[in-house]
Amino acid sequence: MSPSYQAASEPGHLVDLEARELFVQARRMRDRGRGRVISYSPKVFVPLTRLCRDRCGYCVYRRRSGARPPFMEIEDVLDLARRGARMGCREALFVLGERPEEAYPQAAQWLRQRGYSSSIDYLEAAFAAVLEQTGLLPHSNAGTLSESEMKRLANVNVSLGLMLESTSRRLMQPGGPHAHAPSKDPALRLQQLEQAGRLGIPFTTGILVGIGETVQERVESLREIRHVSDRYGHIQETIVQNFRRKAGTPMADAPQPTHEDMLRTIALARLILGPDADLQAPPNLARGADKAYLDYLEAGINDYGGL
Repeated sequence: MSPSYQAASEPGHLVDLEARELFVQARRMRDRGRGRVISYSPKVFVPLTRLCRDRCGYCVYRRRSGARPPFMEIEDVLDLARRGARMGCREALFVLGERPEEAYPQAAQWLRQRGYSSSIDYLEAAFAAVLEQTGLLPHSNAGTLSESEMKRLANVNVSLGLMLESTSRRLMQPGGPHAHAPSKDPALRLQQLEQAGRLGIPFTTGILVGIGETVQERVESLREIRHVSDRYGHIQETIVQNFRRKAGTPMADAPQPTHEDMLRTIALARLILGPDADLQAPPNLARGADKAYLDYLEAGINDYGGL
């Protein structure tokens, strides 16, 4: 066990490190384990549905029911995937709300009319179509899943994903960002990370920075990810994603994490997760001066994720 990781095992020590020392340690650890090659994935974004049973305080992806169909038709999915393939994309990132058929009768009806009993059934069919007809590699963030659902989706996905976001149960209390989002229960999400590990499914997870958690809680969340990864070896990448406030949401006036706060959290993540971890921060969400996302490299990431 390296001296750097011994330091990382003591959260209080890490939190107190001066920023410059923190960044130097993080870069050295990244270079030792992952070198200086920065990866990314050319992707096409497939919003299969924007309905969700959860109501997170910061989300604008979820929309209310309206005149639009609740799901994309598979032919529309294929059209989008083919256009992405022509532009050089390799990955099809499927995103959808958490089991919308449980909250929206029109979503359940739409699925039944097409012979599907759930959004996961439909998602599996969409994956298979894209994989077989376009050659793009499907990856999905499909919310919380049962073991049988994960096994089925693993047959038509190169990997699955679920953001841990935070291990803080405080965020589920009244007035918190997850008060109306039962699937954001940390115990449920950690259970799914463990379940994916037992099944040997490559998995993406991560934390969401700036939704009301403390620095100590960020450290605890990252340590849980490290623990699961050490046990099963299936965490293919960990994302450090910053909260961005958006008009029309309950958190429209909430403070956002500063660029410096993000850099410090990224460096903490590198020291906690270790030299061999693939650590990602989305460049499109970077705040600060022009090309501030380049600073993420100085804080220890080795991956920019899907672009």
